Amino acid sequence: MKTGKSPTGNRLSYRDRLEILDQIALGATQPQVLEAFGCSINTVARIVAAAGGAPSRRSRRRPRSPFRLSLIEREEIRAGIAGGDSFRLIARRIGRAPSTVSREVGGVAGRRDYRATSADERACLAAMRPKRSRLSCNPRLRRRVREMLTKDFSPQQISARLRLENPDDPEMRISHETIYQSLYVQSRGRFRTDLTKHLRTQRKRRKAQGTGAGRGRIKDMVSISERPAEVADRAVPGHWEGDLIVGKGNRSFIGTLVERQTRFVMLSYLGGDSTTETVCSAIAEQIKRLPEHLRRSLTWDQGKEMAAHLQFTVATGVDVYFCDPQSPWQRGSNENTNGLLRQYFPKGTDLAVHDPVELDRVAAQLNGRPRQTLDWRNPAEKMAELLLR
Repeated sequence: MKTGKSPTGNRLSYRDRLEILDQIALGATQPQVLEAFGCSINTVARIVAAAGGAPSRRSRRRPRSPFRLSLIEREEIRAGIAGGDSFRLIARRIGRAPSTVSREVGGVAGRRDYRATSADERACLAAMRPKRSRLSCNPRLRRRVREMLTKDFSPQQISARLRLENPDDPEMRISHETIYQSLYVQSRGRFRTDLTKHLRTQRKRRKAQGTGAGRGRIKDMVSISERPAEVADRAVPGHWEGDLIVGKGNRSFIGTLVERQTRFVMLSYLGGDSTTETVCSAIAEQIKRLPEHLRRSLTWDQGKEMAAHLQFTVATGVDVYFCDPQSPWQRGSNENTNGLLRQYFPKGTDLAVHDPVELDRVAAQLNGRPRQTLDWRNPAEKMAELLLR
């Protein structure tokens, strides 16, 4: 199929061309199509011509799977209901599971209103692929989302704000995941790609969320689920979260430690060596500078750099707990601190050029910042109080 181009010169995706045809089939006017997909009149004309003219509603319907109920089977279900048959009897007659029939009808409560042709039409429409984006069907919602994006609202903030602004209007609600998909997966036709610059990360493409498979399991690791309850409520000091920040080409590293109660930060120079021996030794050196009552536990992700955690515990007396895979929020204080540290150590730079003196200077500066979570006191002041105990 010959594709059209948007005014910016970007090719419309196959998904977008299907949705343009679908909107036309549903009776959308030309201005509505142009606004929704950001393309020219000539582009729409070319897409329609390449499809052989105005499409029918069934243009996006997939062939019916043999695992799905057919219209004939639905008519058998309707006839069985009319005859007063049980779901089990109807299922035996058409060769399906009783649960399939019950789910199709909607349970006992749905027997009175079941219509075979209506049910078949709903099933066919539900099977249409690709699904139309919620934003493409609602210009008012799309304008409001675009407006908040240009004000640097995050998708999560937009979703929550829309729910707050429109408590009685479900049409003006959208999940943050749908907004992300519209920006990264369906960007042509939903939003201009330059709207991604208003996201905090400013990525042009969405970062793949891996499963963690292939990293291997750390021997004798203790799950975060076994961590003492006192750690979660931050009532007791001495519980730390740790991680590495990584430099250009994954060739340089800095170890980061954050105390959960005070948000006090300590940094470890690693240079270009992230082996478990080097990392555990550097982190242990920092930890051993603390008095015993401030050395209780360390929470880490499942990176191999902490594979020698048993030796670390022997050297420091600090128990190590490991987060669940792909769960950075379980080290929330450390993740937030690593984000703040990128102001001093930008991504894509060589972190090995920052010597230990420079790392101590940055840590001191960060520990001197007032924090709202500390009633606008700073981590250095809170840690000083703990050191005097």
